[in-house]
Amino acid sequence: MKISSKYFLISACLFVFTLKLFPQSNSRLQESRVQKLESSIEKITNDPFFEQTSIAISIFDLTDSIPLFSKNEKLLLRPASNMKLLTSAAALINLGENYFFKTDLFHSGVIENNILYGDIYVVGGFDPDFSMTDLDSFVTVIKSLGIQEISGGIYGDISKKDSLFWGKGWMWDDDPEPSAPYLSALNINDNTVEVFVNGADVGSSADYKLFPQTNYVQVINNSITVSSNFSEDFYVKRDWVNQRNTIIIEGKVRKSFIVDSSDHQTKLNLLQPEKYFITLLKERLELNGILIDKPIGIKNKPINSVYLTSLTRSIDSVLVDLNKVSDNLNAEMLIYAMAFKDSGAPASSINGLAAVKRLIDSIGFNSGEYSLADGSGVSHYNLISSELILELLKYMYYYRNDLFDLFYNSLPVGGVDGTLKNRMKNTGVYKDVHAKTGTLNGVSNLSGYVTAKNGHLIAFSILIQNFVDEYSKARKIQDEICEILAESN
Repeated sequence: MKISSKYFLISACLFVFTLKLFPQSNSRLQESRVQKLESSIEKITNDPFFEQTSIAISIFDLTDSIPLFSKNEKLLLRPASNMKLLTSAAALINLGENYFFKTDLFHSGVIENNILYGDIYVVGGFDPDFSMTDLDSFVTVIKSLGIQEISGGIYGDISKKDSLFWGKGWMWDDDPEPSAPYLSALNINDNTVEVFVNGADVGSSADYKLFPQTNYVQVINNSITVSSNFSEDFYVKRDWVNQRNTIIIEGKVRKSFIVDSSDHQTKLNLLQPEKYFITLLKERLELNGILIDKPIGIKNKPINSVYLTSLTRSIDSVLVDLNKVSDNLNAEMLIYAMAFKDSGAPASSINGLAAVKRLIDSIGFNSGEYSLADGSGVSHYNLISSELILELLKYMYYYRNDLFDLFYNSLPVGGVDGTLKNRMKNTGVYKDVHAKTGTLNGVSNLSGYVTAKNGHLIAFSILIQNFVDEYSKARKIQDEICEILAESN
């Protein structure tokens, strides 16, 4: 009986001792882990590269709910396309996961004897991914009505958006890059045209093709086909200085030039994308044997117009293009969609960014302490911190579990797709990083999530900027930090 009492007494003491011991042990292990990680990252950031270059880092273990590392986390820096993380989260929260962009087709008047005595109207709804295939579906609907002639014209209704065609702080010399698309409520083909050039007979002008094929642009072809290699003087550009949709092909083209090679195509933005849209629609209708009697134009749809059909696009597909390939048009259209929902027409970027500011305030920060100029990060006026980005990543994981999967799955995957397709392939974090890149002149950022080898999910933000032509160096450092995080057991 005494032995039994001693046994239970010893067991009870061991139990109490164990309760006290293991939390301390776990705490020491975590402390050791954090110290080891800090030492490894500090070693990287002590590189002479950062004597002239700024870096801000914020890292948090979401599984253990503990901070792992921070450096210059409150420093205000240009987010570049990391701004899209804020835009994506705000759009999911304000528009909802079931939101659809919608482009509407109407006609006015009456249809008699295969003639539409009226006009065709397309009402823009900010869809950034409207394609030529979508346009052909509109043509099919019009043909199905038996229409062979339209006595009126083709009109675009862009009344849902204001008249500003670029974001605040976008640079004049970004024109005519496709990364600086002109903005409209009515968009098509990313508001760009692709130009393919192919060498013809030696001594003659090179052949070219446009996609989509259209008369909306004029082409001046001053090229010449030669038997030797390309001249460095060869270029394809748009006459952006004079604000014209004129494509200029200049220089020497080798005869063996391959027309379908993506290495030899040029994509250029175009002015007045709404007119581009309705020009393409008119041309497609005419190709299908439908006569249009009057010119195209921009005009609001009459109240008594007859609804024909709509083309819808889900927010999740828009987010994938937005983040995977860092599509700036998609980001800006989400801003305008939020503005339209909150304040109606005409939607403005100011009202759209108000939704982003509300999100910042809701996660415990003061939006007035940051500079928000656009939704895509193209503008150099944007200023935010790695601390803010990290808290956004934490917020989506902890408090918006209903939206987190859509948010997480829209991000590029290291070594697999999007802007991370060619990074991290032969590393220890292949497929384990879901993160948004951000690049501007002198800026390289990476923010998102790493799945560590122990299964922990880690949120991070790494902002590197104020360097000259050292993008590969900055990206290498980001990738190395991600590898350290993956090994931080």
